[in-house]
Amino acid sequence: MSAPIVTLASYNMRKALGTDRRRDPHRVLHVLEEIGADIVALQEADRRTGGRASAVPHELFEAHSPYRPVPLGVKNRRMFDAMPTVSARVDEFLKVDTRNIGWHGNAILVKSHVGVLDVAALQLPTLEPRGAVLAELLVGDRPIRVVGLHLDLSGLWRRRQMQAILAAVRARPHKMPTVLMGDTNEWRAAAGCLRDLDGDFRIAPTGPSFHARRPVAVLDRIIVDKELRIEAAGVHHSAHARLASDHLPIWARVGF
Repeated sequence: MSAPIVTLASYNMRKALGTDRRRDPHRVLHVLEEIGADIVALQEADRRTGGRASAVPHELFEAHSPYRPVPLGVKNRRMFDAMPTVSARVDEFLKVDTRNIGWHGNAILVKSHVGVLDVAALQLPTLEPRGAVLAELLVGDRPIRVVGLHLDLSGLWRRRQMQAILAAVRARPHKMPTVLMGDTNEWRAAAGCLRDLDGDFRIAPTGPSFHARRPVAVLDRIIVDKELRIEAAGVHHSAHARLASDHLPIWARVGF
């Protein structure tokens, strides 16, 4: 039996707010369908205000998407959470949806043939709330660990966050091929937080993904460890992708 090939994608979906200033979650799902990846890391997947709910309603995933969000078992903290009785009444009165799919905006989606072995929500060092999400998955009979991340605008905090993520990966009880993917906010591949990647990781040559209308910056990255081979990689360009967010999605096909 030949070793499987898995297609990975990362997408800063900007809470479904497009470059035309319209919020349209259907466009996000259409872009994901165009890419057709097996595993997707999303950034800015949840709203930052109100109930902190998913920017793509759960009903749309269930009815119009081949993907399911990997359940993390965590909930983003909100202003009224310290007062549960008040929080419940406010949500009911305002009809606020609190069903998030991520952790500090990071989420992982998988297709039905991908199994979920374990998950973790990682708290990252920062001055503002930041986190990363980790999922240990099964593709065929091959395990793969995926970390979805969205790093800080500050170079100092980006380095600390990357170091925390690498430490969390090293501390996992089971060894398996690992992929880090998301919006690194790092403009140079040989500098900043990317210098902290040791020889066990390689950056897939996807290309510039920001800004969606005229991509010049390589901020979004898929970082693959040496146990996986990179078959192909790129940026997804389409009319829908140029409208759906200010970032274009990136993708990579990797083999075990």
